[in-house]
Amino acid sequence: MQTAFPVSTTRDLRRVAAASLLLGAALLAQPALAVLKPGEKAPEFSAPASLGGQVSTFSLSSALKKGPVVLYFYPAAFTAGCTIEAHLFAEATDRYKALGATVIGVSADSIETLNKFSVSECRSKFAVAADVDQKIMKSYDAVLNKNAERASRTSYVIAPDHSILYEYTDMNPEKHVENTMHALEQWSAKKKQ
Repeated sequence: MQTAFPVSTTRDLRRVAAASLLLGAALLAQPALAVLKPGEKAPEFSAPASLGGQVSTFSLSSALKKGPVVLYFYPAAFTAGCTIEAHLFAEATDRYKALGATVIGVSADSIETLNKFSVSECRSKFAVAADVDQKIMKSYDAVLNKNAERASRTSYVIAPDHSILYEYTDMNPEKHVENTMHALEQWSAKKKQ
């Protein structure tokens, strides 16, 4: 014997189901929230990196000996948002250097792709590292929810003692430079006091 639900109950169930599907889709479309918060230690890493088409090994420990590091993750070279972000970081590189900071971008792209990206989009101003096995992005919880083989757009500012000073996750590339620069300026001002 089949139980029939009143029309209004069936309609309500459909609305709940539709709302659940929309919420689920919205959650999957969002980047992972970075779990590394200010005060936590940044995981050590080294990776092949390209600066102006020249490959070397980027080591976080070595870079931190010179000053703070701005580490930014991005989904894929030559995509619209990642190109915008690379241009913004390139334009700000001299300001980062004035604060003693090193900028490093990280994606799952191959080093061959990054050789081209480092010249054209990064304008040979800062290095981009290849994380083809996604170990670095996973250790920083910067994995894109909708595609686990790609990084989310997440930026960190790391102090020379390996502590996270600042983290920011947003798929919109527009505020990453502004926000990390502000965090560095605040850190620099506190150091001078």
